[in-house]
Amino acid sequence: MVRTVEQRKAATTTETVSDADEQERQRLLQQYAEIATLAGGLAHEIKNPLSTIGMNLELLIEELEGSNSARDRRMLTKLQSIQREGDRLEDILNAFLQFARVGELNLIPIDLNRVITEFIDFYRIQAEGNDIEISPHLATNLPKVALDEALIRQVLMNLVLNAQQAMPEGGLLELQTFTRDGLVHLEVIDNGLGMDERAKANMFQVFFSTRPSGSGLGLPTVRKIVEAHHGTISCESELGQGTRFTISLPLAE
Repeated sequence: MVRTVEQRKAATTTETVSDADEQERQRLLQQYAEIATLAGGLAHEIKNPLSTIGMNLELLIEELEGSNSARDRRMLTKLQSIQREGDRLEDILNAFLQFARVGELNLIPIDLNRVITEFIDFYRIQAEGNDIEISPHLATNLPKVALDEALIRQVLMNLVLNAQQAMPEGGLLELQTFTRDGLVHLEVIDNGLGMDERAKANMFQVFFSTRPSGSGLGLPTVRKIVEAHHGTISCESELGQGTRFTISLPLAE
């Protein structure tokens, strides 16, 4: 069918806008890569002296642990407190490095159900220790998706630990897969404490956490990994009713 002049102009305009959007996307990706490289290097520079401090603290603690002196016991308590804070700083740095490295993907067509099944086998002992019942509902004949398996396992771990923390007295953890609208979907559902409106609005913000000991990087890292796979993540949650995370991924070409 021959297009009218107006249709040709509209098509040309759309193509121009599309090209501009792609150029802007590439510019932002390059800018982000530079920032991530700088941030990763800075984190490594901090980790090296932090490791040295940690090793020396361990040696000092070992020297004082056998002492019955009241002064030495007080000093031991202070050193152990410093050691705990050092360990927390290292955890934050490790989470930050994971966050900065996202984007270095090794994508291959993978059966998502297999990855989930293997993850459940790995996590089951920890779940039982926290009185958590795992209930998988995995679709049969699930199409393959292009995944970086190590990063998807990280997504599963972060979401499952988030659910575990929301169920301090134990509870039910469901993992479901299904296809809809040409996408593969993964749902991680818990019947835990749920989130209030403030937590839901900020949960993907870097360094936001509702726990004093949280790094605030777990869920932002999850979203970043999902988006790097050209997918999306959404959340439904109510206080006292639990939380449902839904990840949607395109099929492998």
